Amino acid sequence: MKRIASSTFLFLAIIVSKTMAQKPAVINHIAVYVNDLTKSTSFYQTVFSLKVIPEPFKDGKHTWFSLGNAGALHLIEGQKANQIFDRNDHLCFSVTSIEEFIAALNNKKIPFEDWAGKVGAINLRLDGVKQIYFKDPDGHWLEVNDAK
Repeated sequence: MKRIASSTFLFLAIIVSKTMAQKPAVINHIAVYVNDLTKSTSFYQTVFSLKVIPEPFKDGKHTWFSLGNAGALHLIEGQKANQIFDRNDHLCFSVTSIEEFIAALNNKKIPFEDWAGKVGAINLRLDGVKQIYFKDPDGHWLEVNDAK
């Protein structure tokens, strides 16, 4: 009887823990504070071909972009001009071809660099992924890589 009660308790504990366990959290959106919403919206649209999606506030101070399954990018106007950001604090986008992306940056006259700061250079990670870094109009660091 004691063994049956112990087995029943273990079974119930497993059932309760499985039903009460939450699924892992997923990103809903990433917010970036910007100085000039029009300029930043244009930048993210043209550089990354992001699609603008409806934003709930409708106050002229927000732009939302779809990031597909990753959620949304949320630009918020109001940042003070001339902020300085650390390169370690960056957004990263992956592209199919880093070479094609660099050509598009060059056409737009947007300078890029490798992790060490060498202008026009491409960083090669140990796993073979190519990376570049550049800034948005407000100085936020962006990484683009060809990770698969």
